[in-house]
Amino acid sequence: MRVLRVALVGGSAGLVALLGALAAPGARAQAPEPSPAAPAASWSPADCAACHEPAISGMHGTAHAGVQRQCASCHGDPGAHLKSVTETGEPGPAPSFRKKAPREQDGTCLTCHDKGRQANWHGGMHERRQVTCISCHSVHSFKSVQALLKTPRESDTCNTCHTQIRSKLMRVSHHPVREGLMGCASCHDPHDGTKPKMVSANWVNEKCLECHTEKRGPFLWEHAPVRENCMNCHDPHGSNHEKLLVAKQPFLCQRCHLNTRHPGTLYDATNSLAGPSRSNRAVEHACRNCHQNIHGSNAPSGPYLGR
Repeated sequence: MRVLRVALVGGSAGLVALLGALAAPGARAQAPEPSPAAPAASWSPADCAACHEPAISGMHGTAHAGVQRQCASCHGDPGAHLKSVTETGEPGPAPSFRKKAPREQDGTCLTCHDKGRQANWHGGMHERRQVTCISCHSVHSFKSVQALLKTPRESDTCNTCHTQIRSKLMRVSHHPVREGLMGCASCHDPHDGTKPKMVSANWVNEKCLECHTEKRGPFLWEHAPVRENCMNCHDPHGSNHEKLLVAKQPFLCQRCHLNTRHPGTLYDATNSLAGPSRSNRAVEHACRNCHQNIHGSNAPSGPYLGR
């Protein structure tokens, strides 16, 4: 028992000597110091609500209300602003989101909204023309049921800038956009800048054929302009001619077929149904009186799309 006690005392002395050597100046290894705790935020959303109550209440029930840093996530740290208000009564450096540069505004939103269609925002027409996220969306005072838009309907938001398209939507022949059965996003993707005209398909015809499947084909006899682009003959935003046509028949067809097989006489007021020299080719549907399947035909005996 005595031998064991001496060994323990000697071991303790050696341990104390080792610790003293480590603590001496110039020692190679030093014990790591604990990092200081991060200071707690000196503000809370309740402080912001004291002045900005409508903005705070407007976010209730949305995903933005549950963001971890809440106001500071988008506006930046409001600490200096709150300190100035409470100590001097002056607003001080207000963390305004609108005063940020357009690219900085988009970068803030894309910090979270960087998946799906928004991933292709950069390089699109909207970004190049400095249209930012808050040009269409409102986090605090949105009017729409979905997407936090500034207007009740999606088309109203788009028509704020695209006034010429709005005038086409008011024409006699139109897609049911103003009736609310379709929206601009039915054909366009405002967040994707990788496609021409921001069409939400790889090709204009592919977008049209999503609804007009009977025109898809393949056909035994095809009409070249139809295969090339539906917009050769149709204006998808609206027209004063039937079926969204860009011109009235037979003038529409005569843009290409002026001197082929039929006489090249332009059908005008002199040889229309009401003119002095009536032509059976200008009655009612004009060229479609005979060429009914203008989009394509599978009839073996219909090379001219007549059946």
